[in-house]
Amino acid sequence: MIGLQIQERTHCLTSSVVEKFRTLPVANISDCMSRMSAGGANLRPFHGAGANLAGPALTVKCRPGDNLMIHKALMMAKPGDVIVVDGGGDVTNALIGELMVATAIKRGIAGFVINGAIRDVDAIRSGAFPVYAAGVTHRGPYKDGPGEINVSIGINGMIVEPGDLVVGDADGVLCIPYSEVEQVYEATCKKSEAEQVTMREIAEGCLDTTWIDATLKRLGCKVPS
Repeated sequence: MIGLQIQERTHCLTSSVVEKFRTLPVANISDCMSRMSAGGANLRPFHGAGANLAGPALTVKCRPGDNLMIHKALMMAKPGDVIVVDGGGDVTNALIGELMVATAIKRGIAGFVINGAIRDVDAIRSGAFPVYAAGVTHRGPYKDGPGEINVSIGINGMIVEPGDLVVGDADGVLCIPYSEVEQVYEATCKKSEAEQVTMREIAEGCLDTTWIDATLKRLGCKVPS
């Protein structure tokens, strides 16, 4: 039944694939995906600094302000999963707080991405468990449903399918389609290596910046000699 259903996840990434992404900058991954996929600037990290996120998505779609299906997802999630919640971006009621985070940690879940509000922020910020959310409020949730688990969801234009790879760092959250994970990984490694070369050139004072004037001239901008 649409609006009230729990599906099985048909595919999932191995832990070795997930670990390869854990130290890659999300900005570099984004560049290698043509800067066309993002969860939006309002999805910010609320956990302690330095804890990056990586894991397969267990998706939840819930009625704004209602967390019944998030509780069910907590019971279904496997160690290493990222629970990704489409709460419609509504920040009227918090969808998770300290108690649900403690449950997730106990169950070995990798993190939360909440397109909605959270609460108990001081407790979350004092820990290293990754929590990304769109806002904060002290008002608690309802637990009446409806909702859906392991369905396609959209967060600010970013489509997340069950089993897709979700990554996050201080810059935000990104979803990599399951079928494109290896391709994106190879491209991101090359991007990161190229940036290391650029950093060395900056340090040595030999960075080539001729492309700037060349681009301006191509655009018809007169460049003083």
